[in-house]
Amino acid sequence: MYVKSGDKVVVISGKNINKIGTVMRVFPKENRVIVEGINMLTKHKKAAGPSQPGGILKYEGPINASKVMYYCEKDKTGVRVGYSFLADGKKVRVCKKCGEVLDK
Repeated sequence: MYVKSGDKVVVISGKNINKIGTVMRVFPKENRVIVEGINMLTKHKKAAGPSQPGGILKYEGPINASKVMYYCEKDKTGVRVGYSFLADGKKVRVCKKCGEVLDK
């Protein structure tokens, strides 16, 4: 996938359009990602005894990876991701707009 855990991404479609967040988890087989603060879901939890109180829980749900773009700090916008090889033969991700290497 073109995004990894810890990447800063911008949402390009849906109810959370133009919001920026950090990727928390990646599910490559399902082509989905969980982004911090995006696609917030609500769950009503019943109490399970005195040690575990009930209440309303809010948590992030997964969204399709095609709905997010990598957010380039230099360009201050969402950018496409390309791939290149370094001199030592290592494959790295690069920003298509400014050419900056994204993998450190």
